[in-house]
This record gives sequence, C-alpha cells and structure tokens, in this order.
Amino acid sequence: MRCWLSGDEDIQQVRMGFGKKVVDSIPNQFKDWDVVPGKKGTLCILCTKAQSSNTDATMTINSFEKGGSGDGPSECDGQYHSDDTLIVALSSRWYNNGQRCFKFITINYGGRSVHAMVVDECDSNRGCKDDIVDASKAVWKALAVPKSQWGETSVTWSDA
Repeated sequence: MRCWLSGDEDIQQVRMGFGKKVVDSIPNQFKDWDVVPGKKGTLCILCTKAQSSNTDATMTINSFEKGGSGDGPSECDGQYHSDDTLIVALSSRWYNNGQRCFKFITINYGGRSVHAMVVDECDSNRGCKDDIVDASKAVWKALAVPKSQWGETSVTWSDA
C-alpha cells in the first residue's frame, strides 16, 4: 500500500525520526514502512501490512550457503549465509519487494515456535509456490522436525 503525503520534508530527516508528524500519520495496522521520493515534491511512504495472525504455509528446506540449493546469494544483501543460522526466504507475495528483509518472523510447528530472519525471496515467477517459507536447516532443527520428515511440512507463521 502506498501513502502519498504532500510536503518537502527531507527524506533522511523522516527516516531519522525528525518527521514525527509524517510518521504519526501512518495507520497502526501497518508495521513496516519506508520513505521514498514521490512525484513533484511529495514523499511516498511504502507500508507493509503486518501478518498479525498465524498464516498457513508450507515450509521447505533451503541451503543459503555458497554452492547450496538456494541458487545464488540472498536477495536482501547479495550475501551467502550459514545454514546454522535461523533464516528464511519467503514467497514473493510475503517477501513484498524486500519490505520484510532483515525482519523476523515467528514460525510455528508441532507446538514449538522459532524466530527467523528473512534474508531472501522464494521467487514465485521462477516456480516457487505462493505459500512457501523456505527455511535453513537451523530452523528445522529448532522446531524439532524429525529428520525423516525434512523437505516439506505444514507450518504457520506471523511477523515477530
């Protein structure tokens, strides 16, 4: 969702909190936001609606390491990451053009939950289904998923 605001406040000042009036005008249901230049002296605040309730998903396993199954470095930072860290890639609709980069989500499975950081996109334009939480081995271990079931399982998730 885009919130167009008139004005010529400096973008850096808004990001640093000096534009409190602008920030206070963002509706509460939007958790994440960023300020970008708009048209003709306006500012555009890009808002991402929070996943406040548990959302059904399919968790798949991914290697974020160089040479792993991830097909290249992570979208958020162009880096490879250790499979021993609690990280995920989200389907394009949830990745939301990078708006969830470096944000934490809570993943629930079998009465357990874990916080994992979003570092990548599971690109729906390249064959990824639209309900995927693609997780590192560390996430699977933390959720105590039996190794015999590793690969694909049903989970729920929400923004942390």
